[in-house]
Order: sequence, then structure tokens, then C-alpha cells
Amino acid sequence: MDEFFSSDEFMVMFVPIIVYWVYSGLYEMLGSLDNYRLHSRRDEETKNLVSKLDVFKGVLFQQSLQAATTFLIFKLTHDPNQSKTNSTSTSSSFLTLARQIFVAMFVLDSWQYMVHRCMHSNKFLYRNFHSWHHRIVAPYAFAAQYNHPLDGFLTEALSGAMAFFISGMSARTSIFFFSFTTIKGIDDHCGLVFPWNPFQLLFSNNTAYHDVHHQLSGSKCNFSQPFFVVWDKVLGTYAPYSIKKREGGGYEARVLKSCDN
Repeated sequence: MDEFFSSDEFMVMFVPIIVYWVYSGLYEMLGSLDNYRLHSRRDEETKNLVSKLDVFKGVLFQQSLQAATTFLIFKLTHDPNQSKTNSTSTSSSFLTLARQIFVAMFVLDSWQYMVHRCMHSNKFLYRNFHSWHHRIVAPYAFAAQYNHPLDGFLTEALSGAMAFFISGMSARTSIFFFSFTTIKGIDDHCGLVFPWNPFQLLFSNNTAYHDVHHQLSGSKCNFSQPFFVVWDKVLGTYAPYSIKKREGGGYEARVLKSCDN
């Protein structure tokens, strides 16, 4: 047990959570930059159907469940000898790591798209579970992981476990991968459009793209998360949009053509 609590597996449980609150906290401090907001602060206060305090408590609860799930997975599969090998081995090549990361991203995107779309297509699942996340009409950073616990488990925890095992990445690699995934998810919900943001430059699946999904006209489109838009385009749920200056300052993402779903 002592070896587990000093291992990389243990770090996977908590590093992404720490990253979540540090990175989302930075965005909260930047929220006063009205000229870059996709929603006015008034919209954030009046359109969202849940208070920030309840969101804060809901995210903490979900993260505790995810940490417990991670603990059980690693506790059941933990190999002390393998951990020692991973901590001293330098044999993993760049190509091997790149392959593992790509496979993990593909698995994560594929599973989350399918579950996310199912949550919207099935009225029972949406009403009882996924509608929690859509109480956030004007997204902001630390609401990224605000979900019903079952929705959070099926969409995020389970996809993460599948990505880890199928990709074959080490626990140490997964610390960086899941921290990056956490940052990307926060960025997609931050509600701020910065011209110099590398995520918004490198990924088509970005803040404005996901903001469309939180709009009524785009709620049955743009299911892909967190990295690419491939499944939306292949399966006909992609909604093109434009980013326009909003009267009074800031921007807004406008749906150009709703998908047929």
C-alpha cells in the first residue's frame, strides 16, 4: 500500500484535479476582459440555471468519484515491479509515446462522441442526466466538469480508463495526458476568445465550437469533444458557425447552418 501511495498511479488521481482548479482559476481572473467574452457577465448571471456555488460543489463531488474510480482501477491492476521499471526506464521512444497519445486521443474522442450524442438523442437520458451540464447556458471555465455523476462517469471516467488501457501508456505518461485533457476541456468551456490562444488556433474543436453546442439552435450539433471534430463531420452533426463582434463588447458564436439530427 505504501508503494502505491508513492507511485505514479497515485499521482494520476490528483494531479489533473489540481491542474483543473489552477487553470480554471486563471480563467476566472481573466473573466473581467469583457472584449474577449462570448457571453456578457449579465448573461452568465441570468441565463445559467445553477449557481456557481452549486457548480463548485458538483464538480468537487464528481472529481471525488473519478479519483475513487482511478484508485480502484490502479489498485486492482497495480504491479510494483512494473512501477519500478517505468520509473527508471528511458527506452520509450518518441514515436511510441506519440502513438500512445494519438490512440488515447482517438479513443477518448470516439467514446465521448457516442455517449454524448446518445445522451442528447434519448429523452430519458437527457432529461435525467445530461441536462445537468446544459444548465450552463453561458459556459465558464470551472463549469467544464459540471455533470450528473452518472453522466460524468460514463462520459469522462470510463472514456479515460479505456484510453489508458487501449493506448498502453504508462501511468507516468497518463499524468501528462490527463492533465492536458483537463486543460483542453476547461479551455473549451472558458467562454473567452483570445486570438493568441494556442488551443483555439490548433484545434477546430475549441471554445466557440463548443459554445454553439450550448446554444438552443446548436444543441443537437457539435457533440465532439475534447480534441477533434471528425465524428461530427463524418456523421452529419457538424454545425458551421461564425464569430462576430457583439454589440456592447465581446464576441458571439453564430450558427450558420444547423445540422440535420
